[in-house]
Amino acid sequence: MIYLQLFLSYLKIGFFGFGGGYAMISLIQNEIVVKHSWLTAMELTDIVAISQMTPGPIAINCATYVGYTVTGNVWGSLLATFAVCLPPLTLMSVITIFYSLLHNNYIVKSALKWMRPVMTGMIGAAALMFLNRETFVDWVSIVIFAVSFVAIWKKFNPILLLVLAAVAGILIY
Repeated sequence: MIYLQLFLSYLKIGFFGFGGGYAMISLIQNEIVVKHSWLTAMELTDIVAISQMTPGPIAINCATYVGYTVTGNVWGSLLATFAVCLPPLTLMSVITIFYSLLHNNYIVKSALKWMRPVMTGMIGAAALMFLNRETFVDWVSIVIFAVSFVAIWKKFNPILLLVLAAVAGILIY
């Protein structure tokens, strides 16, 4: 039964996850933490952080990790990863076939235009999800957040920022 729930949850995430990994985080959080209680919010925060540092899309990395964690074996990882990839692969295959017919279609252009603010809202919701007491455990974590925010805003190298944050975490905690 857990395999079916895992498959359906990640199929839903893959189907409704327009806007990429960051937009999908709120969907992942709702399915994995709120609906099924497979992970805590803090565990999901850690998974997202690790997923950002590893190669590949966040949603796929999360699916792989959560699938393994929930089932305790690699089959759960494969199933969740397949489920999150299936809807976009299917949709992109269909779109590719019909692109030459639809690329100037008013309805298609309008739908995509009105989806942009929703995607931005989903990314914002994902960011707000991490603004909680489990993430900010003390004043040092608040300072690290503020410095990181300004650094990214000022176009600081994100890879170097992650390395510096890891070093700071090792030294401080």
